Amino acid sequence: MVCPDCNFHAMGFIVFWFRRDLRLCDNKGLFEALRTSHQVLPLFIFDEKILDGLPANDHRVEFIHQTLSAIHAVLVKEGSGLHVRKGKPLEVFSNLLEQYDVKNVYCNQDHEPYGRQRDDEIRNLLSSKGIGFHQFMDHLVMGLNDVVKPDGLPYTVFTPYSLRWKKKMSESLLQHYPAESFMERFSKMSPFEFPALASLGFESSGFDMPVANIDQDLIRNYHTTRDFPHLDGTSRLGVFLRFGTISIRSLVKMASLLNETFLNELIWREFYAMILYHFPRVEQESFRVEYDRISWKNNESLFESWKAGKTGFPMVDAGMRQLAATGYMHNRLRMITASFLTKNLLIDWRWGERWFAGKLFDFELSSNNGGWQWCAGTGTDAAPYFRIFNPLEQQKKFDPAKDFVRSWLPEIDSPDYPNPVIDLKQSRLQCLAAYQFALRG
Repeated sequence: MVCPDCNFHAMGFIVFWFRRDLRLCDNKGLFEALRTSHQVLPLFIFDEKILDGLPANDHRVEFIHQTLSAIHAVLVKEGSGLHVRKGKPLEVFSNLLEQYDVKNVYCNQDHEPYGRQRDDEIRNLLSSKGIGFHQFMDHLVMGLNDVVKPDGLPYTVFTPYSLRWKKKMSESLLQHYPAESFMERFSKMSPFEFPALASLGFESSGFDMPVANIDQDLIRNYHTTRDFPHLDGTSRLGVFLRFGTISIRSLVKMASLLNETFLNELIWREFYAMILYHFPRVEQESFRVEYDRISWKNNESLFESWKAGKTGFPMVDAGMRQLAATGYMHNRLRMITASFLTKNLLIDWRWGERWFAGKLFDFELSSNNGGWQWCAGTGTDAAPYFRIFNPLEQQKKFDPAKDFVRSWLPEIDSPDYPNPVIDLKQSRLQCLAAYQFALRG
């Protein structure tokens, strides 16, 4: 432990780099940095490589900005402040090393291909200057190589993965890392000026920003309510897990006590992260490569109808309009809309995946990719190609009184509601033929 009476400036700084862990409480990497030094410089980088592909009113950027502003306000009360920069991470760090005597950099791991490439570049830069780069697993409970088959290979089927995951689960993996107990150890330089959203080149989205609400009663009853969109019986915690504003460890601990179904959903997230880590090609390709031989129709007019929620199939249209208006879509509707796009319209799953990526508050590459490939039948542990959701039957089962569809389709019972864009029976036969032809090679 560093003596608090030492000359901190002579010792130099430790940088803690926030990324997908935007919280001060129970943050593993931040805890390790703070317990090591009394001169921790907190940093966040608005990565231009990511920002350059986004619209000026992107709601995720606004959410991140709002979250960082709250962190900055807490740090200012401690006589510190969050150091926010915009640019390419390698250039930002090169500049930072010229300004400050940085001894070590701490951060939490990323499992996505771009994040790993970015971190390798930073690691090499720091190593060339004799600076340590320390990473920790914080956004997942299990390490990306921790849950593997007896032969050491990664699982590609969820059920055995989940059984192994649960067998390896221990109280130590869910321990609390009290970074919040070391707030006085952030560097006491003059507080940095926190940038306005406009100075980053962005503007307000007009969306309501999500607020975390961990409802224990909802989680306790999750298995009975989660499939009915009008009940609002899902947790809506995906965005907070995506950006790390809540601790996955605390959520898993709660789920383990309250609801097995909810716990399994959290394990699905870890499963898809593991798949992307071990098989990064799935970002662009079908996990099951034979499905890349499918001759998709890719009718752009039908794709536009799907995006606009004007297909003539109420559960599909209500889901798409909910997404456009709120940045959120109920999980049952994600499956229905994805199955409809890929199997009824025969449009490449990658088109739908990209659309969701641009709209969802909780967009996470591995989960979005895994979910789309599951629905399309192209992925690991996927729904078989001949399983095709009937959106009309799904409505009868999960929204029988039309409570949900009426809330998003006010014209549902009027002549203004569009006729179906396809015939379900014919589209099913076309889908089966296209998939069967692809599988024959």
